Amino acid sequence: MSLPTISPDRAAALLREGKAVLVDVREADERAFAHVPGSRHLPLSRLGAERLEAAPGRVLVFHCQSGARTAASAAALAAEAAGCEACVLEGGLVAWQKAGLPVVRAARATLPLMRQVQIAAGSLALAGAVLGALVSPGFYALSGLVGAGLVMAGITGFCPMANALAEMPWNRRPA
Repeated sequence: MSLPTISPDRAAALLREGKAVLVDVREADERAFAHVPGSRHLPLSRLGAERLEAAPGRVLVFHCQSGARTAASAAALAAEAAGCEACVLEGGLVAWQKAGLPVVRAARATLPLMRQVQIAAGSLALAGAVLGALVSPGFYALSGLVGAGLVMAGITGFCPMANALAEMPWNRRPA
């Protein structure tokens, strides 16, 4: 099942009129980087574990960063919004910002964890390839190890690199 889309301008108008609730389905680290003021937070990873209380008669407008995750998760989001009218913000937060609508940015925010993993894994794989070509073919094993780790993370949902990066000082929230 797919949910209908709504433009950022139309969603903003519904919010101003009190006829909609904007629901951010991104993970907490992404939301900390930037979010729409007054939006509710229900990460996709917590669907089913947490209930979304919607006021009767209000439209639930789900959004992610670009609209891709909400579109891919439309069936689960529709189930979450059972009994309410629901839609997906077309283009997500990116389109919201392009429309000139307000966004709260953290004064000190780190990159979302998944982007940190992509940068670290890509850097290690590139280093292995370059060192393998210029120094010793044994360095190609580094690229292979990174690739195997990414495959394992995709299959199991467990990513040791993400867990290690999450513990780094720049990713810790002050108490």
